[in-house]
Amino acid sequence: MTDEAFAQADPQWLELIGAAREWFSGPVGQLLLEEERKVLEEELERFFGGYLVHYGPSAQPPPEARQVQRNVRLGAPLPGVEIVCEEQAWPLSEHAADVVVMQHGLDFCLSPHGLLREAASSVRPGGHLVIIGINPWSTWGIRHLFANDALRRARCISPSRVGDWLNLLGFALEKRRFGCYRPPLASPAWQHRLSGLERLGGWQSPGSGFYLLVARKLVVGLRPVRMPRREPIGKLLPLPMAKVNRRTPEP
Repeated sequence: MTDEAFAQADPQWLELIGAAREWFSGPVGQLLLEEERKVLEEELERFFGGYLVHYGPSAQPPPEARQVQRNVRLGAPLPGVEIVCEEQAWPLSEHAADVVVMQHGLDFCLSPHGLLREAASSVRPGGHLVIIGINPWSTWGIRHLFANDALRRARCISPSRVGDWLNLLGFALEKRRFGCYRPPLASPAWQHRLSGLERLGGWQSPGSGFYLLVARKLVVGLRPVRMPRREPIGKLLPLPMAKVNRRTPEP
């Protein structure tokens, strides 16, 4: 993939995605992706359909949904991306995908509202949108505030706020999961020593490094036709019959 076709793309966006990809390739980013893969693989097992679209800055190949016929990666012109596009210009028709997975797409973007609208539009009615983001209410969120690497530039939007946005876009939140309870330490030795903290995942404590939201796009039903209001009809009362004079009038 080259940048030639993206000569007019926003250089700030391309630089942000490149920095995020480099960070996810480091020891701290790999720790996060490792724990996310376990949860994401479980969720993808229940999806089926024709197309799954994955959007995110990581260079690591994402897990695939085995019951979905075609899994494609969409995003910036970087290795591993199959469909190249800008953040708010996905080359997909409306309702094209059965499942859209945004793995840290909202964390590293210029316009989270615009990106989320683009992803929501690509999901068919009854399809699903899966969002993974860095939890701001965790040690990862604290490190984000003081980091001097790409994590500093992450938005770290809270899951409750993302849930509100999804509701406005016509999605129903079906599931909320959390994972990665180890702090963001670059040392592999300390990562191994603190691996026991991952047992907290069974309690689904919200103090984890990432959250995963599964939302289903609501099917718009037919508008009910209102019947015209029927005014109450009064009682039928017998009227006095007019007398008919059948005698022949006298000349």
